[in-house]
Amino acid sequence: MSKRKRLSADARRAVIEGAATEVFAERGYGGASIDEIARRSGVSAPVVYDHFASKLDLHRRLLERHRDELVAVWREHLLTDDPPERRIPRAIDAWARYVETHPYAWKMLFRETTGDPKAEAVHREVLAGSRAMLAPLVTAQPGGEGLADAEMAAELIRSGLTGLALWWQEHPDISRKQIVATALNVLWVGFERLGRGERWEP
Repeated sequence: MSKRKRLSADARRAVIEGAATEVFAERGYGGASIDEIARRSGVSAPVVYDHFASKLDLHRRLLERHRDELVAVWREHLLTDDPPERRIPRAIDAWARYVETHPYAWKMLFRETTGDPKAEAVHREVLAGSRAMLAPLVTAQPGGEGLADAEMAAELIRSGLTGLALWWQEHPDISRKQIVATALNVLWVGFERLGRGERWEP
């Protein structure tokens, strides 16, 4: 009988993080247990604690990881020398592809209601960090440089796309192409007009 190959510490950690993302997405922070995460990872609970000090520590690590992955998607496609009419549709499509291929990560990031004050504070902190990271990307786009509050604009875009992604998960028959077209028609058309110098004034 062949011996099962022993995973490296990094590989084991990756397995635990994958299983934990699913459990947190399915059950929320309060309903998730280290025992269930360990079972899905194929390890014992003490092995999970070898990698993460607590359930809250694991939760924070995953929220930060998935947030950083999404921000990296935006940076990769928005901070290029291509004209905006090419890079912005490409960025929105890359965002939609991430949502489509990482459903558990998406649910964990944006559909989390924990009932646990410490976990909720971590969640708010991580999302606030995402706004701060996205604000410079907004001001780097044509029309964005004239916005008075880039973080406010970043939050409007982030929350709009979040709502669209959550709606998409309830309507899986809708294609990614349709999702991208809707997002561009609502968001990009407005930025195009801003780029031409148009502004709404009260």
